[in-house]
Amino acid sequence: MELSLALLPALIHVYIFVLESLMWGKARTNKVFGVKESEAQIIKPFAFNQGFYNLFLALAVLFGLHLRTGEVTAGAGNVLILYGLASMVAAGAVLLISTPRLWRAALIQILPALAGMIPYLR
Repeated sequence: MELSLALLPALIHVYIFVLESLMWGKARTNKVFGVKESEAQIIKPFAFNQGFYNLFLALAVLFGLHLRTGEVTAGAGNVLILYGLASMVAAGAVLLISTPRLWRAALIQILPALAGMIPYLR
């Protein structure tokens, strides 16, 4: 259970990476982010960069989960997991505050990451 709570937000952020960095400008992706085709082309470089930001957050959590398998590295793994998940919560909060109309997207980032943090905060 603990593993899946941290794994879910990481996988969500890998998916966001795919949308922002690999599928940006496609009709389905434009609809997900609520952008017009003309807007998508203008902000494509930003979206590409933003996608990698999301990938790096996911990798922090995934690498932390990997480190938790060793006795010596478990503490470092917990730190990476918490850092990645807390960053996801913070990024979701920034999205919610800066663009309230994207509240669903913000909650998709915030809630799974918060749930994933619970086992590590005891």
